[in-house]
Amino acid sequence: MKEKIILALDLSSAEEARNIVQNFRGEVGAFKIGLQLFTAAGASFVRELTREGVRIFLDLKFHDIPNTAASAAVEAARMGVWMFNVHALGGGEMMRETVERVRDACAKENLARPKMIAVTVLTSSDANTLRETGIANEPAGQVLKLAQLASECEMDGVVASPREISLIRDGVGREDFLIVTPGVRPAFATVDDQKRVMTPAEAIVAGSDHLVIGRPILRADDPLRAVRSIIEEIESAQAT
Repeated sequence: MKEKIILALDLSSAEEARNIVQNFRGEVGAFKIGLQLFTAAGASFVRELTREGVRIFLDLKFHDIPNTAASAAVEAARMGVWMFNVHALGGGEMMRETVERVRDACAKENLARPKMIAVTVLTSSDANTLRETGIANEPAGQVLKLAQLASECEMDGVVASPREISLIRDGVGREDFLIVTPGVRPAFATVDDQKRVMTPAEAIVAGSDHLVIGRPILRADDPLRAVRSIIEEIESAQAT
């Protein structure tokens, strides 16, 4: 079950992140580097970790004109990341060009092809957030629409809240379609700024492939005990 957990390195220094990676490499399946740490430590830090065999989910949500997003995605592949994401609101042309360019570059340069997934609706967003940006759909409908578009563009999967897992599984129809789930909060943690949440066990039972968890582990009094408790919770739920 530990392979399903992606520990979010939402930190402000490479030194702090190195210590976390060292302590948790045997406890979780991968680590997420998002905007905060990438801005603080840069691409060189990502390469440092991938050269050491650390699985990295690069969470930068590329969203730009197709050529720019695809070019950035190729650079992510060259960094050796295990998985990266784009924002599905960038549209079909952007996602299709990203998939094609990354596949071609990996084949030509003998690179391991990273998983390519698309962000649907942020877990901090609700219907009011969408309406502010001119989107009339409710979050669930918007998530499904973007997940179907990502699948049509041959993305490997999506990032979506746990509340939409079943909807995506029923609406996409691809057994190999990954669902990566933030907005997961174990019973012992606070909800923070997330709005559409579930417990880790609920999310896995619903069909999530990977859980992105940060604050509930890193801010716990005993972080190692926290991650092990989450794994035990998931295993117990799957056994029943």
